[in-house]
This record gives sequence, C-alpha cells and structure tokens, in this order.
Amino acid sequence: MPSVLLPRPERAAPAAPRTVPKRRTRVFALAEARWAATALALFLIALPLQLTGAPGWAWGPLYAAAYVTGGWEPARTGLTALREKTLDVDLLMIVAAIGAASIGQVMDGALLIVIFATSGALEALATARTQDAVRGLLDLAPATATRLGDDGSEPTVATEDLVVGDTILVRPGERIGADGRVLEGISEVDQATITGEPLPVAKETGDEVFAGTLNGTGALRVEVERDASDSVIARIVAMVEEASATKAPTQLFIEKVEQRYSLGMVFATLAVFLIPLAFGADITVSLLRAMTFMIVASPCAVVLATMPPLLSAIANAGRHGVLVKSAVVMERLGQVDAVALDKTGTLTEGTPRVTDIRLLAGSGLDDGSGSDDDSGLDENALLALAAAVEHPSEHPLARAVVDAARTRGLAIAGMRDFTSAPGVGVTATVDGHTVAVGAPARLLDDNDDTLSARAAEVVADLEDGGRTAVVVLRDGVPVGVLGIADRLRPDAAATVASLTRLTSGTPILITGDNPRAAARLAAEAGITGDDVHAGLLPRDKVEAVRRLEARGRKVLVVGDGVNDAPALAAAHTGIAMGRAGSDLALETADAVVVRDELATVPKVIALSRAARRLVVQNLVIAGVFISGLVIWDLVGHLPLPLGVLGHEGSTVIVGLNGLRLLRDAAWNRAAQDTRTALVSGRPR
Repeated sequence: MPSVLLPRPERAAPAAPRTVPKRRTRVFALAEARWAATALALFLIALPLQLTGAPGWAWGPLYAAAYVTGGWEPARTGLTALREKTLDVDLLMIVAAIGAASIGQVMDGALLIVIFATSGALEALATARTQDAVRGLLDLAPATATRLGDDGSEPTVATEDLVVGDTILVRPGERIGADGRVLEGISEVDQATITGEPLPVAKETGDEVFAGTLNGTGALRVEVERDASDSVIARIVAMVEEASATKAPTQLFIEKVEQRYSLGMVFATLAVFLIPLAFGADITVSLLRAMTFMIVASPCAVVLATMPPLLSAIANAGRHGVLVKSAVVMERLGQVDAVALDKTGTLTEGTPRVTDIRLLAGSGLDDGSGSDDDSGLDENALLALAAAVEHPSEHPLARAVVDAARTRGLAIAGMRDFTSAPGVGVTATVDGHTVAVGAPARLLDDNDDTLSARAAEVVADLEDGGRTAVVVLRDGVPVGVLGIADRLRPDAAATVASLTRLTSGTPILITGDNPRAAARLAAEAGITGDDVHAGLLPRDKVEAVRRLEARGRKVLVVGDGVNDAPALAAAHTGIAMGRAGSDLALETADAVVVRDELATVPKVIALSRAARRLVVQNLVIAGVFISGLVIWDLVGHLPLPLGVLGHEGSTVIVGLNGLRLLRDAAWNRAAQDTRTALVSGRPR
C-alpha cells in the first residue's frame, strides 16, 4: 500500500517571515522634525532662565530664535493658504503668538509656536512612515525569477521583465515572481500576505498563484498571467495609496469652524483698532484695546479645549495597550457606528491548534499498554504517534500536533527514515512500525475498505465544522483522524457583543479564508448569516467597506495582515493587531492594539466618546470666558493684565479639565460603559 504523505517544509527550508520588509524614515531626516526639535530645545533653555529671574538679554534671544525656527513653516503654510484666499489656523496662531509677544507675553507666544511646530512634525512623520510601509510592500515580490526558455535554458531575469505567457520555475523555498497559473508540479504555498489564510494552501496544475507568496517544498512551473505592474501585490500598493489620498480628511471639531473664526477675529481686531480712531480716540489707547481684544479673543483656550482631552485619552489608551496615532484618530474613533473584523489573527489567535482527536474503532492495534482490543489506540497514544512523525517538520500543522502532545505532557518517541513529498504527506518509522500522517483525499483515493469509509465519515464531519483533517496510519491501517483549526480568541465573543451594543449593529466579518472555516469561527463569536464575508481578496475587502460607507456608516476596520491594509486605509478608522501584524498594516492603521487584546477595541471607542463629551464641555467653558472678556473689552475698559489673566485662567481651566482623562479611572469607566451597553442594549 503506498505511503500517504502531507506536504511539509523541512528544517532545511524554513518558512520566511510574513511581514513586509521595513523601510523606516528616520525622524530627523524630516525638516519639520529638525525645526520643531530646535524650537523645543530653545524654549526649554529659555524658560528656566526667565523663571529664575535672569536678565532679558539672556532669554529674550532664545525665545526669538524659537519663534523663527518653529514658526517659519506654519507661517509659510498660512501665507500660501492666504494667497489661495483661505485663512487657516496656522497663520492665526502665528499672528496670536506675535501679538502676545508685542504686549510682553513672550513665553506664551513661544509655547504656542512650539506646540504647533511639534504637531506639524508628528503629522509629517506619520505620513512618511505610511509611505515607507507602502513602498516596502513591493519588496515582498522577488526582484528576479527563473524563466524557462524554449531551448531548455533557465536564465535569471528581472521580474519586471516577465511578460504574459512566460513560464517561470519556482524552486522550493522561493517566493513566486509573478501572478500566474501552475502548469506542472505540486506544492504548498503560504499566501497569508494576500488572502490571510492561516495555513499554506496546496497548489497543483491549474491552480492560481500570486507574486510574493512563499513556495513550500515542491517545485512549480508557473505560466505568467499578469504583468508585474498589474500583480495583486502591485494592486494592493495602489489601493492603499489611493485610499489614503482620497479618504476625506477628518478635522478636529474646532478646525471645522476655523475659517469663519479666523476671519471674524481678524476683522474684529481691525475694527476695534480703527473705529475708535474715527471718533478721535488716542492711537495708543486704540492699539492697546485692539491688542487686548486679540489676546482675549484668540483661540488658545479653544485649542486647549480640544487637544488635552484627546491627548489625555491617547496617553491613557497607550498605557492600556492601544497606540492611537493622533488626536484626529482619537476623535474619529468615537464617531464609529459600524465595525468590520478580519478573522485570522484578529478574531482568532492566528495559530492552528489540535481541536479534535478521533479514534477509528476497529483498528485493533496494540496501544502499547498490553491490551489489544477493538478500541485500538487511546487519544494520547494516537496524538503521541502523530507527534513522533511530525516532530522534524516546520509546517504549521506539524507544530500544532507536536505542541498538543507537549501540552498533554506526552513523551514523543524517536523515529527514523523520515520522508516528505510535496502535496502528499510525511512518513517515518516509529518503534518498528511505519507511521504516516496524511491528507484524507489521498487516503480515500487509495482505499475503499471499512476503515477508510469510517475515516471518510470522520473527515467529512470535521471539515463541515471548519477543521483541517489529518489522517494517521500505522502499518498502512488508518487508526485515527486529527482535527486542526485556528482557535477563537478568548475575548472574541465578548468583544463582538460589546461592539454590537456600542454601534447598534453586529460587526461584519471580512476574511480571505474559506467559507466553512469562516462561518464556524464567526458563529462562535456571535456573527452569523449575511454578516460573514469569506474568500475575499484585498480589493474585495475594500469594496465591502465602501458598501457600508455608501450607506452613511462610519466604518472601523480591525485587521492584522498585508491583505487588510487597503481596507484599513479606506475605512473611516483602522485598527491593527500589533503582535503578529504586518508592517504595512501597522503603518496604515490609525491605531494599534499593542498587546493583542481584542477586548480593548470597544474600550478605546468608549474612551474616545468620553473625550468628545469633554471637548464639548471645554468648548462651552472657553466660549463663556471668551465672550465675557470680549464684551467687557468692547463695552467697558478691560485692563490688559486682567484680560491676560482671564484668558490664561480659561486656558488653565479647560486644560486641567481635559487632563481628567489621564486617570486610570477614565479607562475603567470606558470598560464599564461597554459592560453597561451589554446589559442595557443601548449604544453609549
């Protein structure tokens, strides 16, 4: 009877990592970062000198240099916008800083400059890092491939020179150089970067393969069906860039009224200065009143009303394992009303594990305990037997079997004569018996006896449940079947329930895995029916997200792989799972779950909503102060020191109010919000 073997990459050809090669822009390679760092350093030197009573000549030039180094870029941006007949907050902040300096508030103006310069540098760095990750994705596809000539030659050529119709040879352990179809050969291909499937996929004649995916131990002859510029990898790059460029920029709340506020403040300041002059007022008095007006009406308190709550929420989330990349992202998280979840590595652990051990009663084999009854091997003996054969292999299924045996504390016997054949299976000699761990299809093709029929029933049952079935034979007789599957995260079901309540709708599942496995895992997590979308390529995931957004939904996508990156970029907000996430997903996402705790996703949404509520409170406080001080200055006579005190006082109040979200109690309240939502059934 022929041996039944399952394809396994051996230790001599270990699998390559699935992550995108890193291309990282250094922080100080960016001009914005260098200018911001210089301004901050100058400010930090000048501030203690001023506070300790040093003469003005010691700290004044340092502040002036901070104004120049930190302010020239926002000023240039603001003037450029002004030439285009728009007035943005950059120019307004520069004017406010200069106005503060003109009436002696040099430190306040310098602080404003430093804050804006630092914010601009962080934005530039985030943009550069995302571009690095997108460009690095192209490194997944090999630079060269072996092209087969009509005369039998095997020249090495650049993959970009391959044309449709060429035939390439893909050796064991190599990355496939082009999208195409297998002409000859059998192997397993790790295509997790494209489809997100947790296990390598068997490929044989007629099957489609993708550039950048990793070949197993078999050799493949592949006919090229797409040019390099049209490969799936290239299209992923294009989709990420397009989605990042076309996604409407979400601005902070205050920036939505920036134009009107800026124009209104400029014209009002000019009016406060010029109108009294028309009635014979002293120019010095009018100028002082106008400067006081500009200070008390400046948006410093409004800016601080918005930023501290959001930045505090970012810091709090970071302490609890969620990296939110900007204040804009923290604000957007609270607007989410629909969620799309990836399966492998997001809802699941991303690592296959043995879930079922089925014995084939009637095999009549000695289990090593001295008994030889109709029950055959027990579960532990069957698992130990399979682990002994799988031990030399690096295949994910082999690791799952060996890990399961070790978890049970089973002794793994020695073996010899280990062999492996691509697309067939593995075999070895254990304790004098020939043991094979094989693919069920091969077993059923070669045998039609009673045990094979029983094995077929067990295999069908496992596969209907979304498991991968592996058959174990001893001396040619099937003795058992192992079911292997990716395991749901322990917190997946609770997270899905929390997200359902927070967004008033069940999350959808978007995965490249097969429909049966997807449906099983989704049902365990609480996602069923039309909310399960399986067998998706990256572009299909983007389309699923866009269909939701076309209905007016603000979609949060949670994923971890290269294949999730386009959807992460296209969505209103994207969150990547950090532990096993690809570089491209981590850079493209707006936030990263660093500790891989899925349950933090609804918590950070609840925290964002708390921050948004605090922003509204602060805007009311700032508005009351600004309105009161402005009316006092226009109707009565507001002394400049009192105006500055009132302005700074409102700034301090809203700042301290925003810092409330730094406390652990704020995170605990967010967790409580998700639990309350589960009980009440109402979105928070």
